[in-house]
Amino acid sequence: MPLPTLSRRERGLLFTFALLALVALFGPALPAADVAIASVFADDRSWHGLPNAMDVLSNLPFVLVGFWGLYRLNRIDRAHQEALAQFPLAPPANDPPDNTLDCAWLFFAGLVATAAGSAFFHLMPDGARLAADRAGMAVAFAGLIGIAVCERVSQRAGWPAAWFVLMAGLLSAEVFQESGNVLPWAIVQFGGMALVLTLALAAPMRGAVGLKLGWVICFYALAKAFELADHAIYEATQQVVSGHTLKHLTASLAGLPVLAALRKLDMNWRATLLRHNPDAAAMTA
Repeated sequence: MPLPTLSRRERGLLFTFALLALVALFGPALPAADVAIASVFADDRSWHGLPNAMDVLSNLPFVLVGFWGLYRLNRIDRAHQEALAQFPLAPPANDPPDNTLDCAWLFFAGLVATAAGSAFFHLMPDGARLAADRAGMAVAFAGLIGIAVCERVSQRAGWPAAWFVLMAGLLSAEVFQESGNVLPWAIVQFGGMALVLTLALAAPMRGAVGLKLGWVICFYALAKAFELADHAIYEATQQVVSGHTLKHLTASLAGLPVLAALRKLDMNWRATLLRHNPDAAAMTA
């Protein structure tokens, strides 16, 4: 079987991943700052015996948004399966895009994993637990980049892109754990978001679900700003809330544009189903 011909955008994506991988593998080691991790965060207050309570509990919105997204995806899947069984007149061309939905499953599961890893880390911040924090983030990054690739490159490229980023993220967390070299993780995090920014500037592909990548980037940038101003915000608010706590709250909002896109996809698909199958009203109610 001949290899499929790659489109211009797919070739560009492949080149970008190859370049980032080469930099991560052969670039100069970037050691992490030689500072005790536990002393980096501004807010170390306990609450009812829970250490670093605000930085731990502020991960709950990740759980909320993550399970909200998983519920929405399960609803779409169940409705689609019922429609296939009961209303065969629905045109296949209007079916929900499988690769986009698969990447969305990975993204929202990653938000839950991010909450678990971050909470585990902030309970007792140290280098070993930091790897768990980054592993959860890697799952969410992979799903997000997969969706972005589905939207702006091609459906078939989305799932392989997600798996590539997932493997790269998990390996980079392990490299940091073993050697202290933070370069591979920096490539995954900042290179990945640079890719999302580049894709946001490209025109959506036909059949895209309409994810507003600009909002995702906005929430990410704001979260990074809060992270960098952790101590300054803590002092400016008279030790009410730290920048790192606000980082968690803001970063969780990056799931809302994905939820909005899925809701729009669900509504459009159900409207198409009703147009071709008027008797489907009872099922879609």
